[in-house]
Amino acid sequence: MLEIRNLHASVDGREILKGIDLTVPAGEVHAVMGPNGSGKSTLSYVLAGRDGYQVTAGSVTYKGQDLLAMKTEERARQGVFLAFQYPVEIPGVTGVNFLKTAVNAVRRSRGESELDAMQFLKLARKKAKELGVSEEMLRRAVNTGFSGGEKKRYEALQMALLEPSFMILDETDSGLDIDALKVVAEAVDAFRNPQRAMLVITHYQRILDYIVPDKVHVLAGGRIVQTGGKDLALELERTGYAQFVGQAA
Repeated sequence: MLEIRNLHASVDGREILKGIDLTVPAGEVHAVMGPNGSGKSTLSYVLAGRDGYQVTAGSVTYKGQDLLAMKTEERARQGVFLAFQYPVEIPGVTGVNFLKTAVNAVRRSRGESELDAMQFLKLARKKAKELGVSEEMLRRAVNTGFSGGEKKRYEALQMALLEPSFMILDETDSGLDIDALKVVAEAVDAFRNPQRAMLVITHYQRILDYIVPDKVHVLAGGRIVQTGGKDLALELERTGYAQFVGQAA
């Protein structure tokens, strides 16, 4: 599904990623853990195609194609989805209009017919009910005035409607209480299937109690310094990142 080789990237002339090697096969969930400043969010933004992040070396292959050659919107149409640590507000744009536009753009790219207003509303209501997203939230401007938990539920609704192939969760547990974390994590975990892959970026292993990873990678100093199974996340919870920070240096 995704293959990263010797990826280097800079922000404002400062090198953040210093040679990332990472392969995420279809059907697997991989977690990337590491301390603040290690490059976790930079990795997610580079994969999603966010402006301001310059790739200086290396390659990223997605479904056999050069991901780095694609524009941001093309990556989205091809099934790459980024769930933000801090989802942005879009004043003046209602949730229904935003989601309908996004869903139909993806359907067009797949050669599928667009959904009319009633077809989309029926689908959105069904998915929203499953995720605890109220109809009132759908009528409001995107993320405007939402709590942290509501924003993350709304992102889960986006995933449910867009049906992406590769999901990047950038600290999606940030700002969630235990109840909201469980709802969002279980919703995300329900998307797992042999045709999808997922990259879960997090500081803490608590979200991995609900989204159990196939592999855990430690990112420190812009490099993957260790890879293991779920037990590695539990070890990090006990011991912290000090040993890996020294290893990266």
